[in-house]
Amino acid sequence: MSEKEKTVPPPAVPAPVIDDKAPKAIAETFDQVTGVAKATMNIPAVVVLGILAGAYIGFGGMLSSTVTFDAAAIVGTGISKLLGGAVFSCGLMMVVIAGAELFTGNNLMVSSALTGKITWSNLVKRWIIVYLANFAGSLLIMLLFYYSGLWKTGDYGLGATAVKVANTKVSLSFAEVLWRGIGCNWLVCIAVWMAASSRQTIGKIFAIFFPIMAFVTLGFEHCVANMYFIPTGILFSGVPEIAAAAGVNLSGLTWGNFLVKNLLPATIGNIIGGMVFVGISYWYAYIRPVKK
Repeated sequence: MSEKEKTVPPPAVPAPVIDDKAPKAIAETFDQVTGVAKATMNIPAVVVLGILAGAYIGFGGMLSSTVTFDAAAIVGTGISKLLGGAVFSCGLMMVVIAGAELFTGNNLMVSSALTGKITWSNLVKRWIIVYLANFAGSLLIMLLFYYSGLWKTGDYGLGATAVKVANTKVSLSFAEVLWRGIGCNWLVCIAVWMAASSRQTIGKIFAIFFPIMAFVTLGFEHCVANMYFIPTGILFSGVPEIAAAAGVNLSGLTWGNFLVKNLLPATIGNIIGGMVFVGISYWYAYIRPVKK
């Protein structure tokens, strides 16, 4: 090797881009990349990732109940709800960072449909598949909770809380759940949107934490979370010790009330909140064609 060859420095390796994305770049990512990728993913993968997302949200719900079931008597209702929201946020963190398909987050696919990069029929088909897979994942965590016996915590207090939470949710009016669903997915989708701005995991965690903490603390309704909370309450209401510890009238805690009075309006509200107030709003601001 000649002296000249020895002194030639190796080619420079470009430094990785770690700057956060600007709002317009986030909108372009969802429009051109994210929505298209979700719409073209093979169905078996969508099903598996949908089940995982339902399970992750179920874990967040179980953790939230565990942290708060006896907290209100000590720190008050507001702080108890704040604590529940803080820990529930880990559910969406797992969905976004580990990778999973969540129905409410997928409402942001609307941007790709508006620009014609995916068809509306494909959008609806993917929503249905992910929705059902999320339901299956939520029920999986319900069964894990039941067979683990963890509901016996605090002299059946944890199980009783699961029943009372579910009973409260099915006691709301259709309109109340609808409006709470709108507020919920507005915040959930803005959490997903902000997380997409960060190229580092720690940034995604902080972007997700505050909006999710806010939606739970405020008492909004999330359809996938309720796929865990309410079936769990229905299942546990049949355990005599839990029903006695709950000390409330459980006659309205039925599958019919769950599906009609809660899941249906929560789903409609979630679609409106995520699709209209985040997906369509940012598409209109940054993506729509503008006549010069």
